[in-house]
Amino acid sequence: MSKIELPERPRILVVTLRRLGDVLLATPLVRTVRRGLPGASLDMLVFAGGERILRGNPDVDQVLTMPERPSLADTMRLIARILRRYDLAICTQSGDRPTFTTWLAGRRRLGLVPPTGGQWKRWAHDLAVVAEPGGHRVSELLRLADALGLRRMPDLVCPEGGSATGVAPTAPYAVLHPNPMYHYKRWNDAGWRALARGLAARGLAVVVTQGRDPDEGAYVDRLFAGERVVREGGRLDWAGLTALLKGAAVYIGPDTSVTHLAAGSGCPTVALYGPTSPTLVGPWPVGGLDQPWASAGRMQRRGNVWLVQNPLPCLPCEQLGCDRHLDSRSQCLDELGADQVLAAVDQAVPVQAAAIV
Repeated sequence: MSKIELPERPRILVVTLRRLGDVLLATPLVRTVRRGLPGASLDMLVFAGGERILRGNPDVDQVLTMPERPSLADTMRLIARILRRYDLAICTQSGDRPTFTTWLAGRRRLGLVPPTGGQWKRWAHDLAVVAEPGGHRVSELLRLADALGLRRMPDLVCPEGGSATGVAPTAPYAVLHPNPMYHYKRWNDAGWRALARGLAARGLAVVVTQGRDPDEGAYVDRLFAGERVVREGGRLDWAGLTALLKGAAVYIGPDTSVTHLAAGSGCPTVALYGPTSPTLVGPWPVGGLDQPWASAGRMQRRGNVWLVQNPLPCLPCEQLGCDRHLDSRSQCLDELGADQVLAAVDQAVPVQAAAIV
């Protein structure tokens, strides 16, 4: 592995062509590069929409975007904008499109490559880091910083500059985010309602967050009909959600971007995981992981995160639920009881109370 020589004030591009949560999980790498190369300018290239989770990020000078499914005209515009414009391009994925985009952008390239095959990707990078299956995504990305000889900065960098005014109660409150992007990651309806009542019985107001899709709004309407909850209603952007989470006594949610945001914000976070292994993409607590997430267990704690699972023999299956499609049921989540989740809440809430005192 050769050393990359850079000018005194290099232009750097970090390429992360994945969804919102993956962009957030790349921010420790971005901070590490920014702090380790203080004279550099640093841009990110993400899919359109990914820029929302980078609002106010002090480590990023400019966010470039491209559509997930670009037209030929989109592709040509992007090439004209990035072609050999950067002294160093860093590829956070081992896929074909991000690798080729990185090769176009950087005079020097650093990136992840697959353990086997993909010889052209090794050729495309001046420094190639072999992806290690089974490790956490953030740890894997920080190995790119190791290749540059930089000291790791392990914390997620959440959006800044937002406000939760008009949503955050004045009394102590909990935040629930019941709807993940995909149905197979969704907890059962009875559990959410019992949880809301249990939180109210513990003296916490309940704030329910959601996306702006009408179908999601209809689901949350039905889920909490008749319950005493504060509806955020999709009014807050990601920076506003960060502000809401930083003021909360506890957050509870499934495997979704908001749960990663809660963990990174420092909020005591209770994460409900089903088919997906937390070893790979479990919530990343403040300060990073002192030990990896186990693939399965009733309750695990790492820093400000409590991870709750219903450890059936098949968990984690790493499948799209029991029926193997995005709208599938997941028995492990369907049978996860509210009492188990509330037990984690009872551990998490005193941590916040102690911090406030």
